[in-house]
Amino acid sequence: MPVPRKVPAIPRKVPAVPGRVPAVPAQQRSRRVPAVTVQTAGWVTVRVPGRAAPAGAVAFGVKHTEGVSVAVLLRGRAEPEPVAGSGARWPLHEGTALRVSMSRASSELNDNKVRRGRSPRSSVGESSFPSADSGLLTVDLSPGISLDVDADQDGVVERNTPAVFQATWAWGPDGHGAIVLVSCDKEFPFIPPSDCDHEHVFSKEDLLDMAPMVLRTEGPQRLPRGYEIVLSVSVHDADKVGVFHVQSKAFLTSHSVLGRRKLFHVVPYPGGTAELDFFVEGLRFPDETFSGLVSIHVCPLETMAEGMPPSPIFTDTVLFRVAPWIMTPNILAPVTLFVCSLKDNYLFTKEIQSLVAKAGCGLKVCSGYANRGDRWMQDEIELGYTHAPHKSFPVVLDSPRERGTEQLPVKELLGPNFGYVHKEPLFEAAASLDSFGNTAVSPPVAVAGKEYPLGRILVGSSFPTAAGRRMTRLVRDFLFAQRVQAPVELYSDWLAVGNVSEFVTFVPTSDKKRFRMLLASPAACYRLFRDKQKEGQGEATMFKGKGTGGPLAVLSNDALAQQNQYVQRCIDWNRDILKQELGLLEEDIIDLPALFKLDKHGKAVPYFPNTVPMLVLAGELGIPKPFGPVAGGECCVERRLRELLEPLGLRCRFLEDVASYHGSLGEVRCGTGVWRRPFAFPWWHCTP
Repeated sequence: MPVPRKVPAIPRKVPAVPGRVPAVPAQQRSRRVPAVTVQTAGWVTVRVPGRAAPAGAVAFGVKHTEGVSVAVLLRGRAEPEPVAGSGARWPLHEGTALRVSMSRASSELNDNKVRRGRSPRSSVGESSFPSADSGLLTVDLSPGISLDVDADQDGVVERNTPAVFQATWAWGPDGHGAIVLVSCDKEFPFIPPSDCDHEHVFSKEDLLDMAPMVLRTEGPQRLPRGYEIVLSVSVHDADKVGVFHVQSKAFLTSHSVLGRRKLFHVVPYPGGTAELDFFVEGLRFPDETFSGLVSIHVCPLETMAEGMPPSPIFTDTVLFRVAPWIMTPNILAPVTLFVCSLKDNYLFTKEIQSLVAKAGCGLKVCSGYANRGDRWMQDEIELGYTHAPHKSFPVVLDSPRERGTEQLPVKELLGPNFGYVHKEPLFEAAASLDSFGNTAVSPPVAVAGKEYPLGRILVGSSFPTAAGRRMTRLVRDFLFAQRVQAPVELYSDWLAVGNVSEFVTFVPTSDKKRFRMLLASPAACYRLFRDKQKEGQGEATMFKGKGTGGPLAVLSNDALAQQNQYVQRCIDWNRDILKQELGLLEEDIIDLPALFKLDKHGKAVPYFPNTVPMLVLAGELGIPKPFGPVAGGECCVERRLRELLEPLGLRCRFLEDVASYHGSLGEVRCGTGVWRRPFAFPWWHCTP
């Protein structure tokens, strides 16, 4: 007769420790294959009276092997276990039962037994012992199987972490859940294209990018016939995560077992107490169709009878979140500056060399072989990073624009511990708003009690009520899907190029606020020029002596004044959005003098070199030389910028970019890219 089993759930009392997942005893964590078995998460309850009890029996005794614990339940109350050899007996009352449990897994099949002895007289009720004659019950504790990951986010895979923390993910400093990186770098230069596209591991460095996952077993040396252990991933997740099994760490014998169209893997049972090492990598970053969460399952299967398909016994699940791509704001320290080398920017490059030397960062000049005549470094790439508890490395995001430098990130940046991701729309044509001059990221801010410790991404778009240019949906959705830098959409379509970097940027400061936001301001420029006119400098020379007059000529141009009133209204619209979405006050904003004019399409272009798209390298600022009105041997626009910025601990260096960049509607920032140090703050402590 089959043994009825009652396996009650054991309540888990887990102390709350901020940022850490507490361990619990092994009997509360491991999952077991139920044969005719006891589980470590509970016990088997066996009713004693029954049809199998012999005639005349009125009491019974219990003997068992060393690995078994037996409690006698009389009317639901447990009796103390007798001392060995005491010959203790219990009456065969209705409701009497045995509670059989084991503290560790069986080392072989049928290695533990419980024998019930009886005293003759009369039978009572019903017995569920399998043998009426011998009273013998064979008890096995089947193999313990647990799939463990770094659920407490400390870089270590601990034993016996509660299953609820392994199979769920929670944000915040008291959160939990495993994290996996997208292996988008390339350890070997001659193996195209990047690590996450391969089904083999080529070096130990590859494994360092991956999140460890351990399959732990405890049990007999071999499984009973008809059992097997299967590791699996869903069809939905198979293109988002890859799992490698490392068979030999010494010789790095490893291969892909899940992901890349591989949905399941039969795990060879190692026997006894063992650990199997697996390594997990992300295959793609979160996007519109992917939340970033992926699950991996281990499931023991049992074949009930010959010729029948195996059926699952239970499933142990672990959940990973793919680490996002994170942008770095100007306030973070620069590591390396990238600039393209061209025939007409040699002098500009020399000035850049001097600037980076003062800033103490590196310089990478990309030759014509890589840039193919395209000078707009910032428009092609945005440099950020990805981060997990076990690893962090920079990642370059390649824009969908294809104007010459499309091969530059692969040729010059992709390599060991430097990742690459490209977003290329299939059905939309890329426009100037898809350039990464149209993205910026604020420093960390707090808005109405909500913290944004990694800042907020700024994206330029068209006016809400009018048709116009917008960033390609694929790129926009990618930025929003990363979640940890909640984007803010601004109105930038009023500009000819249409990039937010033309009217807003941020600089670091050493005061309590830690930064200031800089905005282009025609109103500030008109105030400056009126001051110069009052000082008798209305005819001061502009544009290196090649302009059409000084401040007086600008102030007397009614058409230009109307155009700049329109531009100022566009900037003020964005000013209000930025104050609201970044929690800024007027004292956090600095207006830089700027002038614009409208082209034949009604879009704004700079009237003189725009100083807002500057290069920020710690306290060193590389500012486009504005060539404003010169009086007393000094440009009044440069003087005003020094008055505004240098008291904040910043140093202004004005770079001439008229021939190399400004003449093509770009400035210093547009022609450079900066790799910066990542945030020290762990993104998983955010609360999106």
